[in-house]
Amino acid sequence: MDVNDLRIATTLLSFAAFIGIVVWAWSRRNRKRFDEAAMLPFADEPIAGDRHE
Repeated sequence: MDVNDLRIATTLLSFAAFIGIVVWAWSRRNRKRFDEAAMLPFADEPIAGDRHE
């Protein structure tokens, strides 16, 4: 095993991780949670511990 084999393995692992993150981000299970998180900046209620009133 030389350095090129290590580079190939690292590239393949990185690509697999990237594909995993994309599948997770676009999963229908997470849509509701992500939609709620996207609306947080527009929430009317102050965040707990927020001292800017």
